[in-house]
Amino acid sequence: MTSEVDSISTVEEMTAVDANDLWLRDPTAQLIDVRTRAEWTYVGAPTPVAGCTPIFCEWQSYPDMQIRAGFVAELTAELAARGVGPTAPLLFLCRSGVRSRAAAQAMRAAGYQRCVNITEGFQGPPDGNGHRSRVSGWQAAGLPWRQG
Repeated sequence: MTSEVDSISTVEEMTAVDANDLWLRDPTAQLIDVRTRAEWTYVGAPTPVAGCTPIFCEWQSYPDMQIRAGFVAELTAELAARGVGPTAPLLFLCRSGVRSRAAAQAMRAAGYQRCVNITEGFQGPPDGNGHRSRVSGWQAAGLPWRQG
């Protein structure tokens, strides 16, 4: 039996390709990139597609990488401004799926029922040479993104 605490922190896990498919298929789904402004600028960021526009909301801020106290309130306000309710799928993206999982858990605890962690992240894990964006993730899958 799952405890209430466990069910609150439980989030779905999904690949970048599956998350993108859900984002494009379900008009209520929201893609939320929780990386830092520096990452959006220098690494790249998902682009709007077919009327779907990503939300950019830092989970942690560079350079100290402290979790932002206002994250839940800021994201909740943006979702409300978009008319997004607590049952809409929220798809969380970071570099590799770690920060996005924590952000998804925070929003699940705030009452959003379908929080999804994009397990591969934007860049995925490093390959054998230590380079990201080649093995899996948003960029490696060829999903829409831009740099700068």
